[in-house]
Amino acid sequence: MISRRKFLVRSALAAGTGILATAGYGFWEAAHIRVTRQTVPVPNLPPAFEGKTVAVLADLHHGPFVGIDFIREAVALTNSLTPDLVALVGDYAHRGEQAHVQLPPCLEALSALSAPLGVFAVPGNHDMQRSGAVYRDMIAATPLRDLTNAHAEVTLDGQRLWLAGVDDLWWGKPSLPTALANIPTGSAVVLLSHNPDFAEQKPDPRVGLILSGHTHGGQVYLGKAPWVPSQYGEKYRHGLVQGPKSHVFVSRGLGEAGVPVRINVPPEVCLLTLTGSGR
Repeated sequence: MISRRKFLVRSALAAGTGILATAGYGFWEAAHIRVTRQTVPVPNLPPAFEGKTVAVLADLHHGPFVGIDFIREAVALTNSLTPDLVALVGDYAHRGEQAHVQLPPCLEALSALSAPLGVFAVPGNHDMQRSGAVYRDMIAATPLRDLTNAHAEVTLDGQRLWLAGVDDLWWGKPSLPTALANIPTGSAVVLLSHNPDFAEQKPDPRVGLILSGHTHGGQVYLGKAPWVPSQYGEKYRHGLVQGPKSHVFVSRGLGEAGVPVRINVPPEVCLLTLTGSGR
């Protein structure tokens, strides 16, 4: 038999070893990007866009936890997938007050993304220095197409897909009416919104699919996520979700907030294949 003191010491050592092992795994997982592939429905999708692919990158959080080499790795991986279109859904900087320092190298690295139908972007809550003015000024100097409260018409074989985007829900001024202005009823519309909770805010039936990030998949998932920054609990934690009027695809993102670890929630580049609703 061992003494109570020895038992407590051994228990403490075992617990400490377990914590260190878990943290070590969390650091390792955060450094290894996965590719997630999924087919997503878009109502009214024109036949020319059937089977076309959209790469979604979210929550890069360039800063002390995420170096520029990791972002370049994500860009190279995305380009190797040869997507038809790329959607960047916000949080390029790690801390809003440092956006003027963290945004330029991140946006420069993302400018190497290539897709025949375009590379489109919206900001996230971490990009909101000076109410997003820093982000807007800096992205204007890149080839990336900013869709803050705006839309773009993508044409293929004479058929149209509309890409729209809104400002950040928490710290920006999102305006869906402005983003969708003059888009005809019955169109195929894909909306970029950093925060998936926006799907619950006065949804418009013209929007068939929303692409989001923000929740990081909880960043740690052990049967339940201890942290999901959403008013709707784990509903928008990750993956394809049915919102009030449209499907919402939520990326678990690439970077980290709070602590630089991921457990059972690896960073991802998402490659979505578009299909007409009901096909």
